[in-house]
Amino acid sequence: MNLDEAVEFLEDAVGSTQAAEWADFGAGNGTFTLALARLLGPGAHVVAVDRDRGSLRELEQRAAADGTRDCVTTLHADFTSMSDLPGVAVGTLDGLLFANSLHYVKNAGAILTELVKWLRPGGRVVFVEYDRRPPDRWVPYPIDADRLPELCIAASLSAPVVTAKRPSDYGGNLYVAYATR
Repeated sequence: MNLDEAVEFLEDAVGSTQAAEWADFGAGNGTFTLALARLLGPGAHVVAVDRDRGSLRELEQRAAADGTRDCVTTLHADFTSMSDLPGVAVGTLDGLLFANSLHYVKNAGAILTELVKWLRPGGRVVFVEYDRRPPDRWVPYPIDADRLPELCIAASLSAPVVTAKRPSDYGGNLYVAYATR
């Protein structure tokens, strides 16, 4: 998925939040991070968390070329074992993004429950995941759309709303959904 497609895919799930503070857990090389930064607009800030330094360097280069560098801060960390998000107080973020990241986590519900602590009341969590795809080494723990409500409710989030779906080049469907705290 290219950046313009990612913007269009995320748009309804992100909503009309402007100049907001978000975190992207498992940002990778940043396609969805940059799409989020574009949607949030000037004055927004996205902390992009990933454990792969090379991906974060690529994200920084892409953000500079895209003109969103001032909106994105990278953080080298493994989101599955984070106890601190430097510079961010608990309960203050407007949103969290998990784009193709939770399907790498065996205990996704526990991790989601832990990371939601940084979200303010009324804040939004956006998920990009695979539906109807069997597990494999690239998506070891797929989160089908019918399983997502269970994870959200356990994390004290609202029932999720699926805003878009598209066939995946890798099997099954890719969907985007959001839930609120």
